[in-house]
Amino acid sequence: MDGTLLGSDSRVSARSAAILAELSSIGAMVTVATARTPATVVPLLKGCRLAIPAIVMTGAALWSRDTPQPPQYGEIERCGHFEEVHYICREDMDILDRAFREAGVYPFRYIRRTDAEALTVFHSARMNAAERAFYEERARLFLKRFELQRPIGDEERERCMLCFAMGEYGAIEKIGAVIARSTQCSYSLYPDTYNRSIGLLEVFGKGVSKASAVNRLRSRLDADRVIVFGDNLNDLPMMRCADVSIAVANALPEVRAAADIVIGSNSEDAVPRYIAADYAKQQSR
Repeated sequence: MDGTLLGSDSRVSARSAAILAELSSIGAMVTVATARTPATVVPLLKGCRLAIPAIVMTGAALWSRDTPQPPQYGEIERCGHFEEVHYICREDMDILDRAFREAGVYPFRYIRRTDAEALTVFHSARMNAAERAFYEERARLFLKRFELQRPIGDEERERCMLCFAMGEYGAIEKIGAVIARSTQCSYSLYPDTYNRSIGLLEVFGKGVSKASAVNRLRSRLDADRVIVFGDNLNDLPMMRCADVSIAVANALPEVRAAADIVIGSNSEDAVPRYIAADYAKQQSR
């Protein structure tokens, strides 16, 4: 989604939204696969009117839209709902708790709420500067509520979809080694783009990935042809499971080299334009 459908301003252009809305209205099965949560996916896709579920949180869940517009505060139950949610199992949560505690790292834990289709994000300690900046950018999102300096309870631990941590790179690396050695979790570990001394870690339940979610959605919809667009390294597994893999011009060199087709950049509405042309071609056969 970022770097492909979203433009350089990190938004869906009016032209892209109009093309996608028209495609969905005539039966094209178009959606997004993203690491984002519904809290940002829903407002970003306003006007696109996608008719099939979005793959969110790197494949930890699907999100189905119930209404065409983002709701007001206090009306989040009208917005949409999670489907096919994958949680981190209790045994792996115990191992993660110990690893984080021993490294002195306090993750943000994304918990699916029971009273509404939304997330509560827990952070149990005083935040460092990077964590504070992360929180302040997201504090007012309507499908995400933060609980700060509060540990999660036993019932909440059963509904943890994601642990996200940021800290000194060496400490984050040690946690990653524990995850790889002792858990069944899916995870990604990478340096912060703006400060490479800071490591970022995303931890999901067993088998969670964009690629596995694409395959599940394909089976559910009985789709006989899947096209995937990508720009970054984390898109490569998803692109490999597609019938046609497409890189945008602004993609990393490795992604362009792996793609079947390279199209224009994300700033040119290239993705929806390609989908529209391809759909028209398929319908004319």
